[in-house]
Amino acid sequence: MLRFQGQRKSEEVLLVIHRHWFNLLAHLFIVVVLSVLLIGSLLSMPLVFSKLLSPEYTRVFLFLENTLFLFIWIYGFLVWIDYYFDVWIVTNERIVNIEQKGLFVRQTSELNFPRVQDVTSTVEGFIPTILNFGDVYVQTAGEKERFTFRQVPDPLHIKDVVMRLTKSALESDIRQAATSLQHKT
Repeated sequence: MLRFQGQRKSEEVLLVIHRHWFNLLAHLFIVVVLSVLLIGSLLSMPLVFSKLLSPEYTRVFLFLENTLFLFIWIYGFLVWIDYYFDVWIVTNERIVNIEQKGLFVRQTSELNFPRVQDVTSTVEGFIPTILNFGDVYVQTAGEKERFTFRQVPDPLHIKDVVMRLTKSALESDIRQAATSLQHKT
């Protein structure tokens, strides 16, 4: 049984959702292309500019190449961190959104099902349609008006689960209200 920090005793985790793998692949493709270009420049620049073969220019050139490679590696690391630590947890009582913003900032928000007003799923584009991923928007009456599940797999299924849980929570609230009114009379 999966547990997370801040989980209530009566809560049961139903879904743990990360962004679709294609989102990570698209960002890492940029890292690979930049790395190939950097390695290509490392091999071809000395051939084009023969001055780069002299010792004083070689050190500067290698320093610049290594610095650029370090920035590319850091970008790739940040992409991975953002992908891995962005998570949406759907329980039988609420939705918990944990969003990593950079290395040292994590934002956590939650939404109880009785506050849900509307749930929308969108799949836009050829590749998202083929691979079945997209966005799910949960409209609320609360302080944070809209929860967004960005680039998640099977958004229609997630929408259906959230709508079913919302309906169940509302029916439970109505039964509790009716029971408390009967006891008062």
